[in-house]
Amino acid sequence: MASPKDRFVTVYGRNPVIEVLDDPSLVVDKVVLAEGVRGHGIGEIIGLARDRGVPLQRASVERVKKLAGNGRQDQGVFADVVAPRMRPLADALDDVTLRRVLLLDGITTPANVGMILRTATAAGIDGVVVPRRGVASIDPLVVKASAGVAFRAPILKVAAAQALAAAGFHLLGLAADGPSSLFEATWPEHVAFVLGSETAGVGANVAEHVRSWVSIPMAGGVESLNVAAAAAVVCFELVRRTSP
Repeated sequence: MASPKDRFVTVYGRNPVIEVLDDPSLVVDKVVLAEGVRGHGIGEIIGLARDRGVPLQRASVERVKKLAGNGRQDQGVFADVVAPRMRPLADALDDVTLRRVLLLDGITTPANVGMILRTATAAGIDGVVVPRRGVASIDPLVVKASAGVAFRAPILKVAAAQALAAAGFHLLGLAADGPSSLFEATWPEHVAFVLGSETAGVGANVAEHVRSWVSIPMAGGVESLNVAAAAAVVCFELVRRTSP
């Protein structure tokens, strides 16, 4: 069953909510305020929401903390922003244009996830598969790192990464000790490049579905790249190969 989190990017905190309400290019589904919340920014949030016709709801403090997903930083308010290209992977698999995707595994640093979303969107990658667990949630920190691109990135939510393999995608893992060079390797039309965390790499539950491994050649004694930088190399190698 599709979750509301497969349709919206939830932005919490007073200044981030003001920013999205003040951006006419974004569609805000609703704003939720904690009961009794007051102080800096609350009046402006209420005014902006009313001016734009955005539904304004009240909920208990506990409910806001749960729905925002960050009880320490929600400041009693969150907004659900429509992400038109975000959808469950199961829905996207019916799309015949879905051929080249990135699969994130164990990447918990919001800055890395945000930068990967920005790069993949800029490169025209068909989708970035984000498991519901084990990867940083698409929150204000990810949005900031993506320079706002996260709202329109082709994010595909999935319960288990193995669904890609079951759908016939060739999972190609990126690893520092991969036996083949990214620039020389071949792959089929439907391919998912698996990017793991810099410390633990690709998790065992995903690695068992990886069909082949590639590496990015390094010089100067450098062992590996930051995962966001590695993703950029992969994305634009795909662009290079498909450009006329």
